[in-house]
Amino acid sequence: MINGELIVDNFAGGGGASTGIELATGYSVDIAINHDPEAIRMHQTNHPNTKHYCEDVWMVDPVKVCNGRPVGLAWFSPDCKHFSKAKGGKPKDKNIRGLAWVACRWAGLVRPRVIMLENVEEFKGWGPLNRQHHPIKAKRGTTFQKFVHQLNDLGYEVQYRELIAADYGAPTTRKRFFLIARCDGKPIVWPSPTHAPSDSPEVKNGHLKPYLGAYTQIDFQRPCPSIFDTAEEIKEKYGIRAQRPLSPKTMERIARGIQKYILENPEPFLVQCNHGGDRKAGDLHIPLPTITAKNGYGIVRPTLAPCKSGKISAFLHKYYSGGYKGAGECMKNPLPTVTAWDHNSIVATTLVQMNNHCDGKDIRNPLPTITAGDGHFGEVRAFLLKFYGNRSEGDLKEPLNVITTKDKLGLVTISGTDYQIVDIGLRMLEPQELYGCQGFPSDYIIDHDYTGKTYQRAEQVKRCGNAVCPPIPAALVKANLPELCKAERQPICRPDRIQTERNGQLKFA
Repeated sequence: MINGELIVDNFAGGGGASTGIELATGYSVDIAINHDPEAIRMHQTNHPNTKHYCEDVWMVDPVKVCNGRPVGLAWFSPDCKHFSKAKGGKPKDKNIRGLAWVACRWAGLVRPRVIMLENVEEFKGWGPLNRQHHPIKAKRGTTFQKFVHQLNDLGYEVQYRELIAADYGAPTTRKRFFLIARCDGKPIVWPSPTHAPSDSPEVKNGHLKPYLGAYTQIDFQRPCPSIFDTAEEIKEKYGIRAQRPLSPKTMERIARGIQKYILENPEPFLVQCNHGGDRKAGDLHIPLPTITAKNGYGIVRPTLAPCKSGKISAFLHKYYSGGYKGAGECMKNPLPTVTAWDHNSIVATTLVQMNNHCDGKDIRNPLPTITAGDGHFGEVRAFLLKFYGNRSEGDLKEPLNVITTKDKLGLVTISGTDYQIVDIGLRMLEPQELYGCQGFPSDYIIDHDYTGKTYQRAEQVKRCGNAVCPPIPAALVKANLPELCKAERQPICRPDRIQTERNGQLKFA
């Protein structure tokens, strides 16, 4: 409790909103509610001082759990899948769409001083369903208006708008709907953005900081296997599994990304990278960890090299399940390197997303919205070496449509020097990188729970995609409840990894 008031996180999930609130106040939320036991375990691992209820939100009695104590803030993040356009034309579930009504229940029974709710943009269109369980277009938004009116009738002023996480310092362009309701007579305050695109007037005149790029969260020291190697060769070289061969469409997307962000980019993203490791002479085609065609964003790295220390030019590329519309984007933006051998190489990096019919992304930009699917983001690396051969004037004008061989994939000129792509690598972004782009603190525990149980990669990514981006609730709480913002958040004390479990005692390395 802060100032004698409780903070409650309904639909707490893995802890995105709770972490944002903690970033603002310096304290864990008092009560967290969620029906998913695995989500509650992750929440409890990172918020051990919170009282946890693993129950359906409708089964929790607000009066009983609050026990007469006043509530300063009640946060709600009801399931968004049956509002989101990502669900397409599939039937919707009336009961899941109705979960938001629990906010009115809390308002009527324990009257939180401030209520905050987060959901997808389509939440404003909440309305009744027809017999086929599809929204009735003529009544679009009518249920949402009833929801707002009920809060008004309970004595709450209500405002709502859409916010972009990148505007508040998260390396992702995720946009979500936020509603604030308060009954204490104080004004609702919407926090001003702290960041903006690097080419915006606000950044150029120094009023705002530039967006944090996806590259700030990417570990460029990870291996990125060649797209030309077989699964067996990758296993032998790196000891990891990778899906090979890649589909023709995947190879075509990679080629278009390299064409746009490496060959035709007047200002390629270059990173100094003195990379060590057990690489054999000539093993220039070994890129970073692999990204399979089923896992969204990847980074493309073409390696170039006339220097003693390697440089990397990176861009983002996006995979998706059916056709594509382009190649990528600049790495200067929020989400959505590695020398190949003897410090005489340059690696260019981009991101790829393999869903939602999106193209490549520049790694300098924030990462696009992270979903609960298995990753969807990959890193592509193109390795280049200094080119000593001859070429005609038309070489660079020929489009790099499909990658079929490692011989002379393409030439790129940097500061008057020609480089040739000698190999290309692809890997999926790791969960830790995705959580970083979502705005979670680097100490957040995502790979195991407080009992020592480890989480599979898919579980980690699922909770990341479902999570609220912490920087936004942090900004909302600071703007509307400054009296609760008393301290600085303390880093989570955690072991590097769990080693063994013997006689019921966890042993940590």
